[in-house]
Amino acid sequence: MSRDVRPMPAPAEPCLVAALREVDTATLGHWRLWGLCDPALRPLAPGMKACGTVVTLSLPGPDGALLHEALGLLRAGDVLVIDRLGDTLHAAVGGIVAEAASRIRLGAIVLDGPVADTAEILATGLPVWARGTSQRTTRRLGLGGRFNAPASVGGVVAHPGDLALCDSDGVVILSAEEAAGDIARAIKSARRESAIREGLAAGRRLPDLLEAPMLAAALAATPLPEGAR
Repeated sequence: MSRDVRPMPAPAEPCLVAALREVDTATLGHWRLWGLCDPALRPLAPGMKACGTVVTLSLPGPDGALLHEALGLLRAGDVLVIDRLGDTLHAAVGGIVAEAASRIRLGAIVLDGPVADTAEILATGLPVWARGTSQRTTRRLGLGGRFNAPASVGGVVAHPGDLALCDSDGVVILSAEEAAGDIARAIKSARRESAIREGLAAGRRLPDLLEAPMLAAALAATPLPEGAR
């Protein structure tokens, strides 16, 4: 048995989480080349969105025992990122796990593998991103795993204490140090897109708008949310 359990990371600043929650993952995808998880990781239902401090878990094959232990350590607002170590057959998250997670007000689960009991998970209201479903579930085998060590999810290395932003387009993992700059850049990008839409509504052509002086004015400095400063 190989078991590695490490301390919980410090939670991210609430103002930073709140500001990042207003950003869309596709906006970050305009410039970020890393931290973008495989788009096969999908929300279980349309409209799901979550943002919070990353807590990592790596589970081997058919064993989900360490996940049950982790549920006693997780905090409200955390995003549990689960590396399935390449297993695509066994669902590590089902109705009971989702119920337990929702009762501690977990922010979300990002699972690099399938889930089971989809209807039961949705009934809890817990936001979950996964690689589809499976009727074959994990068991309490005690094979081990790793908790709060670097983990791989959707081709991205997630570290405890990182931030996860999850929405209808997918999942982005980024460090707290990167988040403030990305938030400020995303706000400017949103202003630019709003100005373009206004121009299109007024009958202007997109090629003209992309270089128009009005866009520079739209990007002029204005107060940013506290988490973006």
